[in-house]
Amino acid sequence: MKNKRLSKLLIPDTKIHLGIMTLLVMIIAYYNLIIGSIGIFVMVYFVYYNWKAQHDRKEMWTKYIENLSSDIDSVTRHAVLELPISLSVIEFDGSISWYNSKFSEMLDTKDLLEMNIEDLIPGLQLDGILQDKENMVVEVTIDNTHYKVVHNIVKTHTEMDERYIIMLYFIDITNFNNLKVKYNEEKPVIMFVQVDNYDDVLKNTEEANKPLVIAEIDRCIGLWSANMNALIQKYQKDKYIIFLENQNLEILETKKFTILDEIREIQVGNQIPITLSIGVGVNGKNPAQLDAYARAAMDLALGRGGDQAVVKKIRDLNFYGGKTKAVEKRNKVRARVIAHALRQLIDQSKDVVIMGHKFPDMDSLGAALGVYRAAKNRGKDAYIVLNSVNESIRNLYDRIKEYEEYKFITSEEFLNRVSKDTLVVVVDTHRPGFTQCPQALDKADRIVLIDHHRRGAEFIENAVLTYLEPYASSACELVSEILQYMYDKINIEKIEAEALLAGITVDTKNFSFKTGVRTFEAASWLRRAGADTTNVRQLFQDDLHTFVAIADVVKNAQEIGNNIALSVCSKGIENTSLVAAQAADELLNIRGITASFVLGIRDNDEIIISGRSLGDINVQVILEKLGGGGHLTVAGTQLKNHTIEEATSVLEKAIDEYFEEGEEL
Repeated sequence: MKNKRLSKLLIPDTKIHLGIMTLLVMIIAYYNLIIGSIGIFVMVYFVYYNWKAQHDRKEMWTKYIENLSSDIDSVTRHAVLELPISLSVIEFDGSISWYNSKFSEMLDTKDLLEMNIEDLIPGLQLDGILQDKENMVVEVTIDNTHYKVVHNIVKTHTEMDERYIIMLYFIDITNFNNLKVKYNEEKPVIMFVQVDNYDDVLKNTEEANKPLVIAEIDRCIGLWSANMNALIQKYQKDKYIIFLENQNLEILETKKFTILDEIREIQVGNQIPITLSIGVGVNGKNPAQLDAYARAAMDLALGRGGDQAVVKKIRDLNFYGGKTKAVEKRNKVRARVIAHALRQLIDQSKDVVIMGHKFPDMDSLGAALGVYRAAKNRGKDAYIVLNSVNESIRNLYDRIKEYEEYKFITSEEFLNRVSKDTLVVVVDTHRPGFTQCPQALDKADRIVLIDHHRRGAEFIENAVLTYLEPYASSACELVSEILQYMYDKINIEKIEAEALLAGITVDTKNFSFKTGVRTFEAASWLRRAGADTTNVRQLFQDDLHTFVAIADVVKNAQEIGNNIALSVCSKGIENTSLVAAQAADELLNIRGITASFVLGIRDNDEIIISGRSLGDINVQVILEKLGGGGHLTVAGTQLKNHTIEEATSVLEKAIDEYFEEGEEL
């Protein structure tokens, strides 16, 4: 603004000069008319000259602008006609009103006027382009050439009216796409491979055949990595690290990691089938992050029982295999280490709070009572988080309430009590969202996790001590072993021993499923601790109404193929979770049925699904597709915002996918 004012002062203004001169001439004419008349004549000439000069300058400037506009129009016209990319002008109905030569060459067609562009270019949807305001770019493929389509809507004016046209620019991005594909194919991938049961296999193999078994494992894994053009390094007797490209990983995922089956089929004198766990890290920003992803995937594979591959792609997790039973670990060293570590954590804490999963069962409450006893024996205040009592634990809870010693608190009380000196022990679940109070996990500094379920994608990551053993029959079995190693002598109450034994009983279906040597050893120890099997049996007694409801579910069951029975609980029945679980168990007693699923509706309109299997079908893998989890023979899930018909449909779809994946293998 200051510069403009300054320029006005420095640049002469003829109007001001003429005004001053006119004033002077008038003064002169006042004193001398003759000289004044001459001055007036001269002033008229100056005024005319000034007007003529300004008029000529204006005409020159107008002509210059017109010539410049003409030049710009000519340059613009030339630029559009000779544009090195394909360009077309489209009406709103899709008809072509103009195009340049590059556009004609791109389609290898002439006389394109009035033709519809959607008919000429498959995949190009004009409506989608016009409606997509955020993303102005669309990609199309024409004769194996990739184009980025950029559009621009232009408003045109004519003497009669105004209208809108669409200008489409087709930019060749084939080289860029090829480079992107090549980059994706050649991205580095880190894979950890571990033989799950290396020591057990060799221990049960004759001495003469041990070198053959070791050599065959190395040969099979080495040949497998060679087929992927990968670099393999064996860094421990049973562990390998493999570096490969992403394009080879995609092939492995398509084939569902067939190496898992190939290793299991090795028979060179070994008495036990060999299984692998594989952890894969993909899409890391750097090698260190790839290594972290691969190790996290390996931990997940081992936590789910082994014999499977887990691929971690930043936040996405893909699971392959895991359809066999977890092999029981016969070495109790880890149980002893966990027991000593837990004892130290309890001693260092002000108080101990134990919580299980939502809708607790015998295993959850029994394990909580076992940890409760461990804390009380170390002289610490202990509390069990329990928001509500369902029929699954009603009998046990009523017996516990006869003793004033046991303290139960709600989630709200837990949140008010938890502090940095509180030790939180989570039993029978590893999923934060399934606990009685998920919010407390964020507030607690010290968390101990004891669980026997196969690890899922959701996990309590901030635990200072994790005891996750999917081979175990139940959380009560794990807690029973911990109690044995925490004290030299048996020091638990009879009700606690019976609760722990009840937890083992319910998860093993009376010691018929997922029962190993250590399961019987734990039951034997509990029996010596005073557990009465008759009292335990009474904890599972149902009322007549529940018994009839279970019978109705079994009566209405249907076989849906593949030896699977499916049934639905009637709406409005009480104890839906208990009825569904027990009905699923009962369906397995039918000849020819190897797996069963029972659906039910809770009072909050949440759909629950209980799955059971004799071992031939992995119900955990099926229900994981629906957000659930569990074991090979016992699993469950909950679905929200579904009707019973919709839940049945998605369940049947998950079952079909399970068998389709098995056929592909």
